[in-house]
Amino acid sequence: MKLLHPSSWTDYELIDAGNFEKLERFGEYILIRPEPQALWKKSLSEQEWKKLAHAKFVREQKDKFRFTDDVKGGWSKNPAMPESWNISYRYNTLKITLRLALTGFGHVGIFPEQGSNWNFIFDTINTWTVKQPKVLNLFAYTGAASVVARTAGAEVIHCDASRPGINWAAHNMQLNNLKDIRWVYEDAFKFVKREVKRGNKYHGIIMDPPPYGRGPEGEKWTLQEQLDELIYMSSQVLEKQKSFFILSMYAIGLSPLVGLNIAKTYFDFKEEEYGEFYLKSKHEKDLPMGTFLRFRV
Repeated sequence: MKLLHPSSWTDYELIDAGNFEKLERFGEYILIRPEPQALWKKSLSEQEWKKLAHAKFVREQKDKFRFTDDVKGGWSKNPAMPESWNISYRYNTLKITLRLALTGFGHVGIFPEQGSNWNFIFDTINTWTVKQPKVLNLFAYTGAASVVARTAGAEVIHCDASRPGINWAAHNMQLNNLKDIRWVYEDAFKFVKREVKRGNKYHGIIMDPPPYGRGPEGEKWTLQEQLDELIYMSSQVLEKQKSFFILSMYAIGLSPLVGLNIAKTYFDFKEEEYGEFYLKSKHEKDLPMGTFLRFRV
C-alpha cells in the first residue's frame, strides 16, 4: 500500500489545512475551501489565512464531516479575484493548460491530487507500440485526464453526466490545441453496459466515481451498490494486453482494499499500485485525498 502525492505541480500548493478548511494556491490565486477531513488545528492563524486568501467558499450545512449535493452558501472574494483563470501542469514532456473557475459547489475544475494519475497515463501510453490506443474516461468531470491521454496520442472517449462539465472539458481541449475527443453525455454505468453489448474494447479505462450522483435522465448512482458491477463490466471492455486501469475514490471511510479486492475478482493483473493520495502541506500536516488503484496489463 502506497501513499502518493502529486509532486510535479508548480501552479498548485496546499499552504495549510485545519478546522475543516484548506488553504490552497492555484496559480497566482489563493482560495479557502471546506475540507471534511481536516479535523486538526490550523498551523497558521485565522488572520494569516484571511490576509492570504483571494476568495473563500462557505458551505452552510450542519454536518461538517460529509458533503451533500444540496449546497447552500457561496463565494466571498476580493476585487482581484477573477471568475475564471488558467493554470499550467508540467511533467517531463507533458505540458497542458487547464481552465479553473469558482463554481457554485465550491469546486474549481481540477482535483490536484490526480496529477499522479496523469503522469501514469502519460507514461503508459508513451511506452506502447499501439498505433492509436483507445482510452475511456468515466465520470470524466472537466477532462484533465482526457486532455493528458489525447496529448499522449490516444483516441479518447470522455463520458460524464454533466453538460456543463463536458462543455468545460471541451474548452480545456481547445486550450491545448487538441481535437477529436469524443464527448458522451450519458450516465457512465449505462454507457459501459452498452459498450459491453456492442463488443467495444479499450486500452485504458479511467474512473473517478462519486459516492452518489444522478445521470442525465435521473439515473441514480450509489458507489457501494454499483461499483462491483461497474468494475465487472469494465473488465469486459478492457483489452487483455497493452492496457491500463485506474480507479480513484473519494468516499470517506472506504479503504483502498475495497477497490483492489473488486478488481482482483474480475481482472488478471500481477503488478498493481494501490493506496491513498494526499496533498503535501507546507506546514507538515498533509491532507488525505481519497484512494487509488491502478495497474497495467
